[in-house]
Amino acid sequence: MNKPIRIALLGLGTVGSGVYKLIHRRAQEMPQIAGAPIEISHILVRNTAKERPGVDSSLLTDNWADIVNDPEVSIVVELMGGMEPAHTYISEALKAGKNVVTANKDLIAMHGGDLLDLAAEHQCDLQFEASVAGAIPIIRPLKQCLAGNEISEIMGIVNGTTNYILTRMTQDNMEFADALAMATELGYAEADPTADIEGYDAGRKVAIMASIAFHSRVTFDDVYTEGITKIQSTDIRYARELGKAIKLLGVACNTEEGIEVRVHPMLIPASHPLATVNDAFNAVFVHGDALDDAMFMGRGAGELPTASAVMGDIIDTARNLLMGCTGRIGCTCYKNVPVKSIDDIRSKYYIRLNVENRMGVLAGVSGVLGNNGVSISQVLQKQAAGDSAELVVITDTVRERHIRDALLILENMSMVHEVSSVIRVY
Repeated sequence: MNKPIRIALLGLGTVGSGVYKLIHRRAQEMPQIAGAPIEISHILVRNTAKERPGVDSSLLTDNWADIVNDPEVSIVVELMGGMEPAHTYISEALKAGKNVVTANKDLIAMHGGDLLDLAAEHQCDLQFEASVAGAIPIIRPLKQCLAGNEISEIMGIVNGTTNYILTRMTQDNMEFADALAMATELGYAEADPTADIEGYDAGRKVAIMASIAFHSRVTFDDVYTEGITKIQSTDIRYARELGKAIKLLGVACNTEEGIEVRVHPMLIPASHPLATVNDAFNAVFVHGDALDDAMFMGRGAGELPTASAVMGDIIDTARNLLMGCTGRIGCTCYKNVPVKSIDDIRSKYYIRLNVENRMGVLAGVSGVLGNNGVSISQVLQKQAAGDSAELVVITDTVRERHIRDALLILENMSMVHEVSSVIRVY
């Protein structure tokens, strides 16, 4: 039997605890699965005196030097999250010749390219499957299984919190605030849910996937993000009338004019596979020239689902160590493709307006849209309270800048009481 491969865990929170459990759960089979026993030699925590039931306290340390200077540690597993000190620790580990596994989407979305270059310089593995979609394998498929494809589009539900909220709004006719409160009560949403509900979490994941799929570096700053806080149950009801569902989608497209990377709510046909992905589940839809279409679906967060992806990376790195081929698959960004501005992206739009309930209003709205190069595909007109009516317009495909110009005029028309909602349509 090969000698044990020793790993250090940085952090023992939700995911760290899950990895600790899985390593012990699979300990007897690990020599057959990975080729050698995998042992935890250190666990870096802030407070070594804190009670941690079921954890061997002799493994705890609050001193990073204990890990980075230990030649027996072959794999550093960073599960702390955040930018610092994670960035420093990963950089120092790679410089020390240690392989790294991380679930840190914030760090990879901003500095993944530099860290992969550092890993290549020192012939180390830097693996980050868990940074995008929890238990769902997508990084490795994009880098390996689908490497022979030219990927043109990745579209997915990559945030379980927002998907749970929209599911409750759709199935239980709840308003956003009530659905968010339920998500918080059940532990799907953090005490501060901003990163989820404003689309930032999904934006980081889209940046990572786009970089790999399109072989060109995309960072979080490149991603247009828009959350779900303005979605109302009324919009979901009208979407259903139109044969569609509303989902918060991360979209990455490789076009002739450049890469599109965006996160925003979108109306998608009820028949689309992503429309049936509900509650806290995630799914990623990929289109490639040889592959055609494929969808990866599963639990995108949580202790053991995310730990599952981390363990997959640990095992893969252990196998590479035993075969002497760490650093075999590094950065895949060999192109320099520009990222398109959101103003240049073309889409269809759902526009809900509260207008005066009188003749000529529809003609006035249509005129403004037409004068700005926006043609109408479909109209729903609803009677509202008093002298107001609700008007729902679905446009044909149009550039973002043109729809924004039209909306600016509509918002200042006396016959338009309010532009209540604007949502893109797939």
